[in-house]
Amino acid sequence: MARGGVCKDIVESHPKFLRYDLVMAKADKTNISAKTTNRGTENHLSSSTNGVYELLECPMCTKLMYPPIHQCPNGHTLCSNCKSRVQNCCPTCHSELGNIRCLALEKVAESLELPCRHQSLGCHDIFPYYSKLKHEQNCRFRPYKCPYAGSECTVTGDIPNLVAHLSNDHSVDMHDGCTFNHRYVKSNPHEVENATWMLTVFNCFGRQFCLHFEACQLGMSPVYISFLRFMGEDTDAKNFSYSLEVGGYGRKLTWQGVPRSIRDSHQKIRDSQDGLVIPRKLALFFSGGNRKELKLRVIGHIWKE
Repeated sequence: MARGGVCKDIVESHPKFLRYDLVMAKADKTNISAKTTNRGTENHLSSSTNGVYELLECPMCTKLMYPPIHQCPNGHTLCSNCKSRVQNCCPTCHSELGNIRCLALEKVAESLELPCRHQSLGCHDIFPYYSKLKHEQNCRFRPYKCPYAGSECTVTGDIPNLVAHLSNDHSVDMHDGCTFNHRYVKSNPHEVENATWMLTVFNCFGRQFCLHFEACQLGMSPVYISFLRFMGEDTDAKNFSYSLEVGGYGRKLTWQGVPRSIRDSHQKIRDSQDGLVIPRKLALFFSGGNRKELKLRVIGHIWKE
């Protein structure tokens, strides 16, 4: 795959898929910060609160327990998820569990106020125990998932770590600038119903944007779709707009929109058709020649509102 020096050069992309074994070998190293963050929360608790906090950890999965908290006749506790997997047998003393609720521990949990698990990533708010989990699921400081398409990459992290991960582990194209001219190539396009081209990342206005290009089915019709994702929160993504354009032989197809946050998966955005959708017949017309090879040039521009 040819690489361009700057965004204004024409960059040519072919469908390319991930060496998944190489990425997974590095995944644990990239996710270390997330694991450290979970334990780091406990370091900010007082010794007495920390003791209660440990009591609220399920002995099987080590996750925090929420009502209903179960216990065996000997007082060993268990979360509801693990209870359904132990066949009514206490994993600690092997007594029959029954349906005993640990109401005392549930009541103690109500009195706790704890920091967000993402405290070391920048969230400094304190939450009641039963509100903490809901907040953490939507905390703006929670790690992002890798935005690479075409594989189920499990790496998570903050934006600087993910940018380095995309460059080092996925070998994506990295460019500086807010305009681009990118050509996508595929021989025998009629034989491909679903394909993902190599991701391209643009550094623009001090932020990062991911350009996607995919072949997929829209109902029974084969199409290509291109869209932009913003590496950050949706509230920040709304400060930017972008345009995409393809054309040839006196015709032109354009799209203008707001980039979606990488909090939304590329599949969700693709399926919602929130981008430049090009029917395959039209794409091959733009490609010229005998229409047996895809040579589609996508011109784009990113600007700040």
